[in-house]
Amino acid sequence: MARGISGRNHGDPRAGDTRRGTKDQYRPSRDEVLRYVAENPDRSGKREIAKAFALRGDDRVWLKDMLRDLEDEGLLEKKRKRLSRPGNLPTIAVLDIFARDEDGGLLARPAEQDENGNSPTVAIKPPRGGPAPGIGDRVLAKTFSTGKEEGPAYTARIIKIFEKRAQAVLGIFRTLSDGTFRIEPVERRQPELIVDKEFRNGASNGDLVEVEPSRTPRYGLPKAKVISVLGSPLNEKAVSMIAIHAHDIPHIFPADVLAETQALQEVRTEGREDWRTLPLVTIDPADAKDHDDAVFAEPDSDEKNPGGVIVTVAIADVAAYVTPGSALDREALKRGNSVYFPDRVVPMLPERISNDLCSLREGEERPAMAVRMTFSAEGRKVRHSFHRVMMKSAAKLAYPQAQAAIDGTPDDKTGPLLDTVLKPLWEAYAVLKRGREHRQPLELDLPERKIILKEDGTVDRVIVPERLDAHKLIEEFMIQANVSAAETLEGKKQPLIYRTHDGPSLAKQEALREFLQSIGLSLARGAQMRPSQFNGLLEQVRGTDNDALVNEVVLRTQSQAIYTQDNIGHFGLNLKRYAHFTSPIRRYADLIVHRALIGSLGLGQGGLTRDEESQLAEIAALISTAERRAMAAERETVDRLIAAHLAEHINESFQARISGVTKAGLFVQLPQFGADGFIPVSSLGGDYYIYDETARSLFGERSGKGYQLADNVEVRLVDVAPMAGAMRFEMLSEPKPLSGSTRSYHKAKGRIRALKNRSGSRGRRR
Repeated sequence: MARGISGRNHGDPRAGDTRRGTKDQYRPSRDEVLRYVAENPDRSGKREIAKAFALRGDDRVWLKDMLRDLEDEGLLEKKRKRLSRPGNLPTIAVLDIFARDEDGGLLARPAEQDENGNSPTVAIKPPRGGPAPGIGDRVLAKTFSTGKEEGPAYTARIIKIFEKRAQAVLGIFRTLSDGTFRIEPVERRQPELIVDKEFRNGASNGDLVEVEPSRTPRYGLPKAKVISVLGSPLNEKAVSMIAIHAHDIPHIFPADVLAETQALQEVRTEGREDWRTLPLVTIDPADAKDHDDAVFAEPDSDEKNPGGVIVTVAIADVAAYVTPGSALDREALKRGNSVYFPDRVVPMLPERISNDLCSLREGEERPAMAVRMTFSAEGRKVRHSFHRVMMKSAAKLAYPQAQAAIDGTPDDKTGPLLDTVLKPLWEAYAVLKRGREHRQPLELDLPERKIILKEDGTVDRVIVPERLDAHKLIEEFMIQANVSAAETLEGKKQPLIYRTHDGPSLAKQEALREFLQSIGLSLARGAQMRPSQFNGLLEQVRGTDNDALVNEVVLRTQSQAIYTQDNIGHFGLNLKRYAHFTSPIRRYADLIVHRALIGSLGLGQGGLTRDEESQLAEIAALISTAERRAMAAERETVDRLIAAHLAEHINESFQARISGVTKAGLFVQLPQFGADGFIPVSSLGGDYYIYDETARSLFGERSGKGYQLADNVEVRLVDVAPMAGAMRFEMLSEPKPLSGSTRSYHKAKGRIRALKNRSGSRGRRR
């Protein structure tokens, strides 16, 4: 509790304070509210704050207004229905121990910084028993705010110490002119290493190798031996291995996990509903190796539901094979999710499970968890039910193949399924689409790019796969299945892990309003924006010069989706409750939801255990961190591959789009490749360029012209660092007049003078 509120009053915040509100009720000061929020992060909702200070009636309205003011001033921010000080850590966090203080105590930082780059220092409390952590360890911990302005902002009690990664590092094998061998480090923090001839393990000059460092000698460079040769550092296998090492992604299954996997026996039909005659089909990418969802739809024959449909979604029953506390389960939790690189997958589960026992293969009997959902003609879900079944997929289809059949060109496989399976699926999608249009989720236009590799692992080309109705059909079916899972578990009062997405903070909303004003648009003020308001804004600019710009800024206004035990809904999908259920082969969150359904509905063995229930907050923190780790590794691998591909195109020009604006210069993205590079502000020309944060722009002092986020420009590639995934460009396009309400040259001059006065020497002259 806040300081000064203990003693004989047993934690009553009113102790020792004479301020009064309406009807002689106590009203806390702003400082007291801020201190309470900082010291009670797990009890900082509006109702909990009101209860802590015994506020009632009109005083609760007063408190609501005060909290709104504190949010507007940036002193508080809302996260998952709770208020916190900006930069506050969650109560359960993944931390990296990096140093000791003067007294020998361990200090840590969050493994993941927040979106503002904040990284508070955490003092680790000595453990009462068990293994002691050390510098370099990654831990899961419960955090406590110290409330102090000096020293660490938090203390933490360790819940779990993660396994230390093997002492193997990556480097480039080099043969020197004197015949000796060295390892050139891939990461800057690594030292250069010496390799004796007998330990080169067949490595050649220029190979990317995995090495095991030896004990550091008293004098000279440390030595190492080559464990494996990964080949050229520019092929995909090697590039993805760099990301795997950089992010500590487990990629080798331990022996006990593999032994446990090989001992698994196929699940039998006994105790399950027999759905083997139901013509469920899988629809996936053409190159998919695992198939964890199958679908079927039919009209509802109930006269009380005219025009309604019944949609069935069957999901691989991973819980039948991966049981709580097993070696498989521990490894799956450690991995958190599968990681997808352009031509390589680091799976969450061994291939015997993901590609065989749990893959819904065509014509093969497989155990599944299924949900049968009934929708009205307007797309409103009427009812649903979950079942544990044995199924047999009627067909394995690819997205383009299924779409082609609906569009009038069926093949030998889809032809016999067209009237009985495919058309009913599309008819059901039309019904669900009405419900989606009524719900109004956030509709951002964000094309996904896919890298096509050559046989040697280098980039062949980058494509943007066509977005088909077949994709949208499966996506909407999966969303509704996920909603049904969350609703069922809530109805059973079963604790679960939600997939949540918070709305934009008030600070981000205000920044968006300022930006829109700079291009002549307005946005109504309100307590919290709705997805439909964003959609209206996007529709307003569709097809205009500001289309791409506004889409980009709206995207950056959004929060990051996470896993949590606390339900705040999913803002982007505009859903009150949402849980991941449909991909247990590749996401641990879905496996937890499967177990919760099995246990709460009495569907047999493999339900959620009491120990798991008590650890849901910790599990949610772990898998949220694993997801961000995977995203970073995937993105860095693509950046390195594209940079290596373009290294042969130095001094060539490209069409690009400005993807970021900073005081230091412009980030540009090549739409053809989906890769980013940088243009230093010093290279932009003879004008004096000023950074305008509101307009996301760099403007010239004399010309009143400049460059703005999402502008289409022509650039020249001048430098590439393939292993860092970095590219530097030179601007070829001339600066343009300012857009929107700032287009007037004279307005621009006044704006730039004001910015210059505030920013001092932020600009650069060539």
